[in-house]
Amino acid sequence: MHTRTLGNDTVGRVEVGAIGLGLMTFDQTGHQPREQLLDTVRAALDAGITLFDTADAYGPGTELGADAQGENEKLIASILDELGVRDRVFLATKGGAFRIDGGGWDIDGRPEHLHRAVEASLSRLGVEQIALWQHHRPDPKVDFAETIGALVEIAGSGKVRMIGLSNVDPEQIRAAHAALGDSLVSVQNQFSPKFRSSRPEIDVCAELGLAFLPWSPLGGLSDAKELATHHPAFQQVAEAHGVSAQQVALAWELAQSPVVIPIPGAKRPQSVLDSAAAADLELTRDELAALDQD
Repeated sequence: MHTRTLGNDTVGRVEVGAIGLGLMTFDQTGHQPREQLLDTVRAALDAGITLFDTADAYGPGTELGADAQGENEKLIASILDELGVRDRVFLATKGGAFRIDGGGWDIDGRPEHLHRAVEASLSRLGVEQIALWQHHRPDPKVDFAETIGALVEIAGSGKVRMIGLSNVDPEQIRAAHAALGDSLVSVQNQFSPKFRSSRPEIDVCAELGLAFLPWSPLGGLSDAKELATHHPAFQQVAEAHGVSAQQVALAWELAQSPVVIPIPGAKRPQSVLDSAAAADLELTRDELAALDQD
């Protein structure tokens, strides 16, 4: 697989597969046999996917409620250990959100919470240093400058190698970059055929040398009726190449900028292999123009 870069000369440059793997939907509550998840991770690595993305708030919340906190991190750590593939994975996680009873989410941007979140993720992931730790979402109850101050402390603690942001706007990216400098390496925002309003954040990332990690990058393509009604160009281009519309979406996102590294989710080997193939899908200028306007 083609690779793209995370990091810089100060924190180190890491080449990762141009397509990553979002792990939010991994769980073992009875819907996904462990062997299926093991096969999915094997398929991802064999296809060249090396950036894996989890978060402390990921977990089967409907079943576990507040007890879901950290379950995804523990599951992923156990899978990587069982397969013996830790050295092949660049593992990213996030903190600053937490699960509540009933399966919902809340956010906490206070410095004390963020420091505790880092410590808890270190323990659950079984690592001495987190490769990429991302602030999950700005907390409207906390001045963002105070949160940035905590990120500076976390970056200087040695407990994380790189810092990322998630669900932020251009002003917040610039403010964090001014304080964190080269410790800040990435931004993770929603971007997909259905959700395109993060285009300004992609531009800021390209300007500052940050990676942009689109979450939910296949939005708008999961339902055949929605695809045909709202994004027909993706289906038309897919048919012309003999591939899935999902592959076309990821290839289109990669073409937005060299800093883009989509992180689609997958729970089956077939899905992850389809996503991985997007790294080799070359779209024409006319096709990209049509997709931009779709």
